[in-house]
Amino acid sequence: MSGGGPGTPGGARGGGLLVAGTTSDVGKSVVTAGICRWLVRQGVKVAPFKGQNMSLNSFVTREGAEIGRAQAMQAQAARVEPTALMNPVLLKPGGDRSSQVVLMGRPVGEMSARGYHGGRQRDLLEPVLDCLQRLRDTHDAVICEGAGSPAEINLRRTDIVNMGVARAARLPVLVVGDIDRGGVFAQFFGTTALLAPEDQELVAGYLVNKFRGDATLLEPGLDMLLGLTGRRTYGVLPYAHGLGIDEEDGLRLSLRGAVRESVSAPPYGEDLLRVAVCAVPLMSNFTDVDALAAEPGVLVRFVDRPEELADADLVVVPGTRGTVKALAWLRERGLADALARRAAEGRPVLGICGGFQLLGERIEDEVESRAGLVEGLGLLPVRVRFAREKTLARPSGTALGEPVEGYEIHHGVAEVLGGEPFLDGCRIDAVWGTHWHGSLESDAFRRAFLRRVAEQSGRRFTPAPDTAFGTLREEQLDRLGDLIEEHADTGALWKLIENGPPAGLPFVPPGAP
Repeated sequence: MSGGGPGTPGGARGGGLLVAGTTSDVGKSVVTAGICRWLVRQGVKVAPFKGQNMSLNSFVTREGAEIGRAQAMQAQAARVEPTALMNPVLLKPGGDRSSQVVLMGRPVGEMSARGYHGGRQRDLLEPVLDCLQRLRDTHDAVICEGAGSPAEINLRRTDIVNMGVARAARLPVLVVGDIDRGGVFAQFFGTTALLAPEDQELVAGYLVNKFRGDATLLEPGLDMLLGLTGRRTYGVLPYAHGLGIDEEDGLRLSLRGAVRESVSAPPYGEDLLRVAVCAVPLMSNFTDVDALAAEPGVLVRFVDRPEELADADLVVVPGTRGTVKALAWLRERGLADALARRAAEGRPVLGICGGFQLLGERIEDEVESRAGLVEGLGLLPVRVRFAREKTLARPSGTALGEPVEGYEIHHGVAEVLGGEPFLDGCRIDAVWGTHWHGSLESDAFRRAFLRRVAEQSGRRFTPAPDTAFGTLREEQLDRLGDLIEEHADTGALWKLIENGPPAGLPFVPPGAP
C-alpha cells in the first residue's frame, strides 16, 4: 500500500501530523514511533510530541527533565535526543483521583482530576503550543501523539492533547483503530461524528492497526467508510507479534513480552533463570526488567502471590509512585514474609527505586503518602526520608567491575548505613538495592549481575556473551518503520504532513452535543 515517501527531504520546516486513536491502547505510541522511524530513514528531520501524557513510566533527559518513556522511545525512533519540549505535561497518578503534575520536566504539585480538568488544564494550553511551535521551527516534521480518544466530549472544553492542539496548530489528524478488538468501523465513524464541525475539518482519515488475515477482505468496508465519512483509510497495519516498545502503562506492551515470544531457543548455559517481579500498586518504570528478558534463557513474569516466589531465582521489587502503599500491599498479601524468608535463605532479591526504599529499615514520609514514620521490611541497612524536591538525574559509574548508566526519579533520600556498596545503594548477602532505573540496559553490567544471581541461586545459568539490548531496541524500531513503509500509503501521509488537512472534508452528523 506504500505510495512513496517524502519527495524533498530537508525541505520546508514545520510540517506536522496528530496521531489520534479511537480509544486508549490502540497503538498510537507505536504508530507515532513507526512514522518517525520511516521519516528519518528518508532523510527528514523529525521529532515526536505529546502535549499531555499520563503515565507512571517516565524517563530523565540529559537536561534533567522528566518525560514519558513513550516519548523518549519515539525520540530514539526519530534519532534525536529527547527533551522536555516533546512532553511538556506529564501526569503521574498517585491514586484513583489525583496525580502529580510535571510541567516542562519538573513537578509543580499534586492535583485532583476535578481540579485539573476544572481549570488548570486550560492554563497549560499556551505552554503546550509553545513547545510544539519550537519543535516545528527546528524540524522538518513533528509527529504528535494524542491521548485516549479525541471524542471524549466531556473533556473537549479543556483538551490540550487531542483536538485542542490540532485545531490551534492546524494539524491534520490520523485516527488509529485497533481492529483486533472488533468494531473498528463503528469506532471510526462514531469518533468522527461526535466532533464539532471545526474539529471534523482536521480529521483527514483513518489507519487500521493489528489486522490478522487477508487485507483485501477489508476493502468493501473501507469503501463504505469512505462513502459514509468522505475520509479515506491511509493503511492497514498487520498484527505484528513481539514489537515490544514502551507505551504508557500497558504491561504486555514492553520489550520483555516481545523477547519472551521470540527467544524460545535453549539458554546459553545449562539452566534457565526465572525472574518474578512483584506487581506492586502504582508500579512505575517496570520497563527496568525488559533488559533481563532480553537475555536468552531468562524468563520474566509478574506476580502478586507469595507462592509464586517459590521457584524464582531472582525476585525484583520494582519502582512505585506509592512506596508506603506498596509496603502495606506486600504485607497484606504475604509477600513481605516471603521476601524475608528469601533473604534469610540467601536467595536473590533486587529492589529498584521505591522497591529499594521499602527493603530498608524505615521510611519517613511527609510528602508522598504523608504517613509519617513507617517501618520498612528491614532487609537492607537503609533509612529513607522523603524530600519535597524530586531527584532527577542521569548517573553513571562502575559496579561489579563493569561500566553502568542509569537514571533516577525519586523523592526518597536514602541514608545507607552499611553493607557492600551497589550503585547508589547497597547489598547485604543476596539482597540488592538501588535507586537507578535502567542500569540493567548496560550489557556488561547486566551479565555480571546475572552471573552473581546464578551463583547465589545455585543455577548453572550463563548469560549469552553477545546480547546487546540497544541493538534489540533498534531492531524493534526498524520493524515499526517497516510496518509504515510497507503497509501505509506513505506518499499520501507525507502530503498530509507537508500540506495539512485536505480541503473540503464533509461534515458527519450529528457533531458534538
